[in-house]
Amino acid sequence: MKDNTVHIEENLLLAELKAGGQGAFNYFYKKYSSPLYRKLLKMVRVDVIAEELLQDLFLKVWDKREQIDPTQSFQSYLYRIAEHIVYDYLRKLARETKMQNHVAIKSTEIYEQFENGELEDEIKAKVHEAISRLPEQQKLVFTLCKLEKKSYEEVSAMLGITPGTINTHITRATKTIKNYLNNADRFAVMVALIILFRS
Repeated sequence: MKDNTVHIEENLLLAELKAGGQGAFNYFYKKYSSPLYRKLLKMVRVDVIAEELLQDLFLKVWDKREQIDPTQSFQSYLYRIAEHIVYDYLRKLARETKMQNHVAIKSTEIYEQFENGELEDEIKAKVHEAISRLPEQQKLVFTLCKLEKKSYEEVSAMLGITPGTINTHITRATKTIKNYLNNADRFAVMVALIILFRS
């Protein structure tokens, strides 16, 4: 009789949760958070991650509360969500690990090729192609300051413009070139960014 009474009360609380009742949400959080945490911890084996996933789980319950069916087992519902959250986390982790490994391998290849002089011509070509797309004044100022290594004062005297104007040209040109190189097809142009814009 007692179990039946508890079941009826929980059904009422589920209906209340479905309608947006914060008190009902707090009741279920208090009742199920500990066993759900243990299940999550068993699956991911890192306490901090298990805690984050637990919060994600109950956030999902709250966001999708209108879909709750009070006639179905709420505990089973929670455990299904827990499993889906863990699977999503593991898939994301696998993707990130794969990407990190890819970047690490590619970066090593690029630096080795650069040290061997294999990329020098390609990098120069990409940089010059980007510079050629600049407006004439920006192109001139950028070439004098960045490629010919002249000071702002020297360029100011040569062109009859203020150092502030030179700085504006350099800033705009640098942004344009970086955007161009970032959108280039070859991963190797990352090296050009490092070489060309390092201080």
